[in-house]
Amino acid sequence: MKRITDNIYYVGVNDRNKTLFEGLWPLPYGVSYNAYLIDDEKTCLIDTVEVDFFMPFIENIHQVLGDRPLDYVVVNHMEPDHSGSLALLRKYYPEVQIIGNKKTFDMMGGFYHLTDGLHEVKNGDTLSLGARQLQFVLTPMVHWPETMMTLATPQDPSIKSQILFSGDAFGCFGALNGAIIDEQMNCDDFWPEMERYYSNIVGKYGTPVQMALKKLSGVAVDYICATHGPVWHEHVAKVIALYDRLSRYEAQPGLVICYGTMYGNTERAAEVIAEAAAEAGVKNIIMHNVSKTHHSYIIRDVFRYRGLIVGAPTYNTGLYHEMNVLMDELSQKDIKGRLFGFFGSFSWASKAVSELQRWNDERLHYEQVGQPVEIRQALTADTTAQCEALGRAMAERLLKVEG
Repeated sequence: MKRITDNIYYVGVNDRNKTLFEGLWPLPYGVSYNAYLIDDEKTCLIDTVEVDFFMPFIENIHQVLGDRPLDYVVVNHMEPDHSGSLALLRKYYPEVQIIGNKKTFDMMGGFYHLTDGLHEVKNGDTLSLGARQLQFVLTPMVHWPETMMTLATPQDPSIKSQILFSGDAFGCFGALNGAIIDEQMNCDDFWPEMERYYSNIVGKYGTPVQMALKKLSGVAVDYICATHGPVWHEHVAKVIALYDRLSRYEAQPGLVICYGTMYGNTERAAEVIAEAAAEAGVKNIIMHNVSKTHHSYIIRDVFRYRGLIVGAPTYNTGLYHEMNVLMDELSQKDIKGRLFGFFGSFSWASKAVSELQRWNDERLHYEQVGQPVEIRQALTADTTAQCEALGRAMAERLLKVEG
């Protein structure tokens, strides 16, 4: 338990043991499950934590409340890493009122069989706690249909800070190492993890994120209390700007080259392409082996940079498996405005290049740059020259876009 400001307390927990978030995304630095307690005339908990961490969570609450009752719990998001402790919480505080919207309660009955003591709110509704008033902002599809945010505004002149409890929005991977608020820590490790979190968890829903940002425009926020990662105070403007950029699919200058390879021939082609692009003036080039780098990092970098060149061998008369998976993942993210080049190799049956063409034509719809390169068995003088041409073509197009 830690005090954030005024009568707002952090009562969340860290998970340093989970290796994959949602069974999918690596957690090299762990993850936090953040919950917050408002100690006012009426006491209010904002979100809960994953049920495995219930005992340290309830101890944190008791440190603030002692023997006093808990009046409300706000459920901003129904994913079990945030709502999983609701049923147990009710055993400790049987009179607590659960606050959510209609879609929240549609899910809650299915997950936890909780159907009574519910207080439904609509967009813009308010609830007075005493010194603070809560206002509920519905933000559907950021990134589930029931998601909402809660704005805590002062009603007492002695309280100045305005707090946004944002749910999963503005969150990131990474456990909290002692400090809770950004100004009390070095945030360098959190920025790339925020981009990776957004790209893989929220990334498909750029339009709903933009709608949520518009609802919040003009609201002065002193603290953003997300359900994962630091409490943002010093960097509130930077965090909002990052979400705005990512949700508009605005790319930075640069090129991602990702490839699959079995015996090194496709990898050698990727190296030739990268060298040509660098010589033509592209400074930000990132290369990923799709069989070695977890795809969440590749997807993060595709969100970050405008250029994308992919290459893979033919495998079992189809596209190399890991590249096929990556293409499917990228198509689901609905990333817009990227420049796309591709190449492939084969030993006895050509398929990779035509499959990559199909992925772009049918699902990705990126602007195709340069001529695809098809390599039979190994690089020759001709295919090496074609790879160089592909790298140069991408560089020229990128430099033209960036002006």
